[in-house]
Amino acid sequence: MEEFKDSEFQGKVAAVTGAGGGIGRCHAIEFAKRGAKVVVNDLGGSVDGSGAGDAADAVVAEIRAFGGDAVANKASVADRDGAKSIVDDAIANYGRIDILVNNAGILRDRTFKNMTLDEFDLVMQVHLTGTAYVTHAAWPHMYGQNYGRIVFTSSGSGIFGNFGQSNYGAAKMAMLGLANVLALEGANHNVRVNCLGPGAATRMTNTVPGRSEDLDEPDPMRHPALVSPAVLYMCSEDAPNGAVIHASGGNYSRSEIWVNDPVHLGAGATYEDLLPHIDKLMDMSGAHPRQPRAPRRRG
Repeated sequence: MEEFKDSEFQGKVAAVTGAGGGIGRCHAIEFAKRGAKVVVNDLGGSVDGSGAGDAADAVVAEIRAFGGDAVANKASVADRDGAKSIVDDAIANYGRIDILVNNAGILRDRTFKNMTLDEFDLVMQVHLTGTAYVTHAAWPHMYGQNYGRIVFTSSGSGIFGNFGQSNYGAAKMAMLGLANVLALEGANHNVRVNCLGPGAATRMTNTVPGRSEDLDEPDPMRHPALVSPAVLYMCSEDAPNGAVIHASGGNYSRSEIWVNDPVHLGAGATYEDLLPHIDKLMDMSGAHPRQPRAPRRRG
């Protein structure tokens, strides 16, 4: 920890959900190395969300072994009271919460034709609703102290699509909508909200057909620790607001929504009026970034 003694994260309080392994574990450790006090949340279940275990305790032990400060929380983010307990543990142990990284997630992959609605609902509940639950619990604390950094773990499966992941992709894309709104609502209180699109070798990626990676000794370019630099940036003093940053294999990029110039047809436009202008409607050659709406002061 000596090399990071002057880090901007020194003394900050961070909560990381789904931090019992993989990407979340790496985030928690990197924050702790830089002097942050960390709430390590993980239910300890399997990739499909079943079961429970002591994964959070193991990561806390790792952090304490190098002199870091961390506590474990084993609640499910999909449970409203459990999600609130993550923030409550930060307040009870450290008096505040500065950083929240929503990382917890599960998979129930099937084509939409073969997917049950229960499988759809469960993935939405953990990824989207769980993220909203924990963020809702942290929001008044961050709002009141005029400081907060929040990361939503989205995915290219939502932003770009991925076969067999309609539930996962829907949840991950919905996170962008939530983040866009919260970035506006938090701006005047120095609460910044961003989305991460990660790529790494994890238990979850190993469930993808045809993929089997050694998680104990992953390919160096697939190591989950390579995702964490982007997360630390999104939680820094100079963090952006409302950005989507991708991190995979030591490569870091940003994506955003672009729009083209509209076809002006005016009041009373019909389908038949639109038809001659379809080529212009679909032409993105002159597209430009969609400017975000300005934040407004509301309660």
